Amino acid sequence: MSTRQGPPKHQNKVAWKPHAGQKINETEVGGKFRPYSDITGVCARCKDQIDWKRRYGKYKPLSEPAKCQRCSKRAVRQAYHNLCTSCAKEHGVCAKCCCKTDKIVGRDITEVEAERKAVEDALKHARERDRRTLLRAMSKGSSEPKESEGSKIIDRSREGELFPAKSIDEYVAQAVENNIRDQQDSLICN
Repeated sequence: MSTRQGPPKHQNKVAWKPHAGQKINETEVGGKFRPYSDITGVCARCKDQIDWKRRYGKYKPLSEPAKCQRCSKRAVRQAYHNLCTSCAKEHGVCAKCCCKTDKIVGRDITEVEAERKAVEDALKHARERDRRTLLRAMSKGSSEPKESEGSKIIDRSREGELFPAKSIDEYVAQAVENNIRDQQDSLICN
């Protein structure tokens, strides 16, 4: 063990890249066409650990589901997790380190599916103009105008007229309410 304190004597000029000289097959898991799944159900510390493994080429994805340590079912689908998503959510713990955590990183697959279904339902019942506006906003993401685009004038005076909601979630809620109201009106008229 060295007794030297402080930063290393020689700093690296270039960041280390795993598998730098090897050709990468884009069709394998972790490649360009099949990226790793999102890290979900873990605390922030465990997420950072798994992220580090991915960045530095140490990450080994699961080839088949692993056994959950609580329910003993083969339901663990993410690498380095010890608990299945249902057990982790039920007990309110991190799926990797099994400690009680208030804030869990990432969303569950069922939550993502429910949100996607709600958005599709809202799109189905929306006007064509609103539908296209929403699809444009979703494909663009929440990207803000850059400083280089300062020469363009952004007119936001008619923003409420074109797209009545401030977020996609608010728009979905409005569309569902309007749909329910329309169904009730049609029942009353009949």
